[in-house]
Amino acid sequence: MTDEQDSRPEQDPPPAHAPVTPPLDLLIEEHEEEVSEDGRTVRRKGVYLLPNLITTGGLFAGFYAVVAGMRGDFESAAVAIFLAMVLDGLDGRIARLTNTSSKFGGEFDSLADMVSFGVAPALVMFSWALGELGKFGWSAAFIYVACAALRLARFNTRIDTADKNYFTGLASPAAAAIIASTVWVCNDLGWVGEDLPGEVAFIVALLTAAIGIMMIANVPYYSFKEIDFRGRVPFVVIILVVLGISLVTLNPPSMFLLAFLGYALSGPLMQLQRWRKRSRS
Repeated sequence: MTDEQDSRPEQDPPPAHAPVTPPLDLLIEEHEEEVSEDGRTVRRKGVYLLPNLITTGGLFAGFYAVVAGMRGDFESAAVAIFLAMVLDGLDGRIARLTNTSSKFGGEFDSLADMVSFGVAPALVMFSWALGELGKFGWSAAFIYVACAALRLARFNTRIDTADKNYFTGLASPAAAAIIASTVWVCNDLGWVGEDLPGEVAFIVALLTAAIGIMMIANVPYYSFKEIDFRGRVPFVVIILVVLGISLVTLNPPSMFLLAFLGYALSGPLMQLQRWRKRSRS
């Protein structure tokens, strides 16, 4: 070995745990959005865990409803849609209570609603009854899905200007509840597969398309957003809640169907009442 070789500095061996894959932030871009703090606009990275976790649960419930419907388990599919409704009502309230609202959460919630209350009810209804009607059946299902998308898009663009006490058009969760409870009631009656009367399939196809159109109709619906759950209420309200729960436990699918059909009819009745007041004045 020469002296020149002996004078070369020894190189450190490579670390034993050198990464063999690129860092995670190179594979998944970190989310960053502008927020207002103390009157200043600042940029924050990351997303809030709790409200988006609840939204993800609602998204999963909607996806499971589609899977259950394709497997012929229509009762589980209907229950999954109602579970998605509960989670959809929780994520926004929890975000406001914990001051964790964000633009990302709003967009994520809207996309989850499209799956749980737009695509899932239509596919469950198609798997149960509309598939036997050919083009008429899938056309009715598509009308519902398209109207749900239009309803959510319109809601997102009017969110800062619309009256908080009223919705314009039937809310997509309420529309999904009508579809899900209809499937649930008929499933309990044994109207599944070959035992499903053709007249019933035709009627529910018309119902599916009509409910879809109600979502984009210029009809007011009470939003129930002004209810203060932390305030005091008359004692009779608690008694009415107990009676309502008792009625639901008698036959949940039938009670849900009647309740949400009544809510769907309340909008046109309210609109007629407004037209009468305008004509009198």
